[in-house]
Amino acid sequence: MFLVCSSRCGSKLFRALFAEVEIDASGEYVDHRITQPGYVCLNCGAPALDLGEVPAELEAEAREDDVAYAAADVLCPVCETMVQLGADMECPNCGSPLEVR
Repeated sequence: MFLVCSSRCGSKLFRALFAEVEIDASGEYVDHRITQPGYVCLNCGAPALDLGEVPAELEAEAREDDVAYAAADVLCPVCETMVQLGADMECPNCGSPLEVR
């Protein structure tokens, strides 16, 4: 975990917004669990970001884009054949180039 302030104020103190804290009968801290990622900067109140999560999020978005891209079907503007988009981006029926907008 590497938290930074989204306002770049330079603060090193943050508060977890969605955390469950376990205490013993005398009120002493025992353990905690983050239930949902969400942090706030204690210096300026801006949302804080966990830069440690960025690579995993980028990879997940890339996988989603690959899945959505592979499943896209378009109608060929020349011969009106329904074509599933692939790497070549040409209609297999007439060979015309396909454009995705």
